[in-house]
Amino acid sequence: MALHEMKTPGADDAYTDVFASALSEDVLPKNRIPTEHAPPNVVYSMIHNELLLDGNAAQNLATFCTTWSEPEVHRLMVECFDKNMIDKDEYPQTAEIESRCVNILADLWHAPSEGPSAAGCSTTGSSEAAMLGGLALKWRWRERRRSEGKPTDRPNLVCGPVQVCWEKFARYFDVELRQIPLEEGATGLLPHQLASYVDENTIGVVAILGVTYSCNYEPVADLAAELDRIQAETGIDVPLHVDGASGGFIAPFLHPDVVWDFRLERVVSINASGHKYGLAPLGVGWVVWRSADQLPPELIFKVSYLGGDMPTFALNFSRPGGQVIAQYYLFLRLGREGYRRVHQACADTARFLATQIEQMGPFTLLYDGQGGLPAVSYTLTDPQTAGFSLYDLSEQLRLRGWQVPSYPLPPDREETVIQRVLIRHGIERDQIALLVQDMRRCLDRLVSGTPSDAARTGFHH
Repeated sequence: MALHEMKTPGADDAYTDVFASALSEDVLPKNRIPTEHAPPNVVYSMIHNELLLDGNAAQNLATFCTTWSEPEVHRLMVECFDKNMIDKDEYPQTAEIESRCVNILADLWHAPSEGPSAAGCSTTGSSEAAMLGGLALKWRWRERRRSEGKPTDRPNLVCGPVQVCWEKFARYFDVELRQIPLEEGATGLLPHQLASYVDENTIGVVAILGVTYSCNYEPVADLAAELDRIQAETGIDVPLHVDGASGGFIAPFLHPDVVWDFRLERVVSINASGHKYGLAPLGVGWVVWRSADQLPPELIFKVSYLGGDMPTFALNFSRPGGQVIAQYYLFLRLGREGYRRVHQACADTARFLATQIEQMGPFTLLYDGQGGLPAVSYTLTDPQTAGFSLYDLSEQLRLRGWQVPSYPLPPDREETVIQRVLIRHGIERDQIALLVQDMRRCLDRLVSGTPSDAARTGFHH
């Protein structure tokens, strides 16, 4: 039988060219599921082509999240896409590997050793991990207040310029967020500001190891010392939670002498993103407590599910296990020295970019990529006479595919607009050299032309 006799002319089957198929000759359904099925290769091609309209992840210099992984990570992710993390009875080895990762992080962050299993868990990201840490703070504060016969209706959380997940936590779980405004010249929370904000209703203070806006570290040890002083003077004992969403995977390898973790007795919990500088694919975060007694047992559910009785502490239920497996792969693959070399290469590239930006003329560096996250942040030296705004520069760079965010600083400093460039694993020196070339061309165009104020680039986390 001839090939043309094996199909009806025009039939939408495996022999029809993808771009001559019925599906490709119509606008894809947007609001209603189609009546008929379609060949998988055709559906794949249509969706694949539509996704080309997204930005190029390799040029996204706004995100902290991992955009490059080794082929072995992809293979493990595919092999685990059908494993539900919550079903520890059915997938006990995946559960065991999660526990190993928690123990590794507890050791990395100097948690006191209290047995074979550290107190912690994986999450879908650092936002969920932060909320779990916040819930534990609230429950322990409430338990202490009840034991003292005091009211529990006015909890508050004190912090500096934080990522929106903490605003969500405060709103969702009915906690007053006392966000301390930035002082002139500061990029984060300062110790002397605490005394005016903490009181007996404060469930905790959040310190940021890698401020979202500027990328440097808040002085965690100094904040802990100030809370020690406040307790000595007032008797108010306020715990410290460290949001190490990014810095929790940087400081142990690049800045081991910076004391920010469980070496400080005031620190009771730490959250971090595995899918940021932990280098794992998107979808994994971690929270670890100093000790098991910092995690109230009332927050842990014992669920009878699919043949087993399992403890669970999470804001969601079903999720794939591949990201946790990928995190363990990276711990084994890189080790301490491998992580150090990867992050040091990023920090060196950030310093290279900072030097180039200093030489361009119109910018003032806020952070040069040293001592904190591998990143650079800067502002216009004289916005009034520059002839363009940083929003205009973001718009021009976007024409070349670069995603470089411009945004105002937090309250009391919002008149200052900055740009930030993040250097991640997979962003090499040559790529940043090309960015520098394009920045210079864009600056020439903006200075000599008339930039548009119509478009504004939003801040991406």
